[in-house]
Amino acid sequence: MKILVTYLSKTGNTKKIADAIYGEIKEKKEIKRYDKVQSLEGYDLTFVGFPIHGYGPDGKAKKFLENQCKGKKIILFITHASSENHEALPGYLAKFREASEGTDLVGMFNCQGELAKGVKFIMKMMVGNPLRKFALEDNSKGQPDAERVNRAKVFTRDIMRVLYNWQKIGENSVTYSTGSN
Repeated sequence: MKILVTYLSKTGNTKKIADAIYGEIKEKKEIKRYDKVQSLEGYDLTFVGFPIHGYGPDGKAKKFLENQCKGKKIILFITHASSENHEALPGYLAKFREASEGTDLVGMFNCQGELAKGVKFIMKMMVGNPLRKFALEDNSKGQPDAERVNRAKVFTRDIMRVLYNWQKIGENSVTYSTGSN
């Protein structure tokens, strides 16, 4: 199995998670920024990482998922400035799933990363906008921390174990149905 870890990282958050994922993969592997990827041909699995930008994937992320990932087995890893229990986060992550339509999306990891200083500065100036309150109450400094990086490592080991076992079963699998025929 040949695996690619690719990512877009503007502040270093997503790269930090990409490096953690890459370090846990025991199979033949490569790591590249997404803009250095010519094609996913020859890879059996690709971990694709992006930050949330504007409540979901930005145009670059959408274009990469649409043009490079169609028909390919991928695992998404997403970083964001909100805590993992933020009420709006499931909606933001759903937009990444939607952008991944046409891929074989087999998993998704997400974790908090540090809000970019420039973005935070602009958000603080947005009087009357809910983003101002978010910036003023920002708790993302130092993220992703060691705990979140470790969670990315555990996620990678777990999903690789599942995929390895699934691949071993392959054609000899048994189908089980709970429905009546």
